[in-house]
Amino acid sequence: MQAVQVKVVNPKITEDEAFSLPTRATDGSAGIDLRACIDEPLTIKAGETHLVGTGLAVYIQDPNYAGMILPRSGLGHKHGIVLGNLVGLIDADYQGELMVSIWNRSENDFLLNPAERMAQYIVVPIARPAFEIVAEFNDESVRGAGGFGHSGRQ
Repeated sequence: MQAVQVKVVNPKITEDEAFSLPTRATDGSAGIDLRACIDEPLTIKAGETHLVGTGLAVYIQDPNYAGMILPRSGLGHKHGIVLGNLVGLIDADYQGELMVSIWNRSENDFLLNPAERMAQYIVVPIARPAFEIVAEFNDESVRGAGGFGHSGRQ
């Protein structure tokens, strides 16, 4: 895969020491931390959703890859802060600012501070299969047409 292009779209990123360009917390981290590019703390009331900018635009360019915005597990578990759309899919040809839909699913208000890590971004390979219309499948799987919960807890 070629390099992914990153453009700073909010000068706050380069002017404020609290912000940093996208990095992984550790060498073993799969995700790159996305920070809240806001001027002042934002109170997200219980049950509310806010769209928060990152100050960055990412251009993957290669259609065999896509970006995904995922919640941070600690914020979700400890504070009920997850993504309003649960997972954000960023197409390879998107060039706009990465925006994060933050949903407070808890019963308590949450204070999101400027430059706080609020989500994570990963790049994943995309399979591009050809689709073939058939009258019947060429074999029947064990599951067959079993619906939701068919193979697990009833």
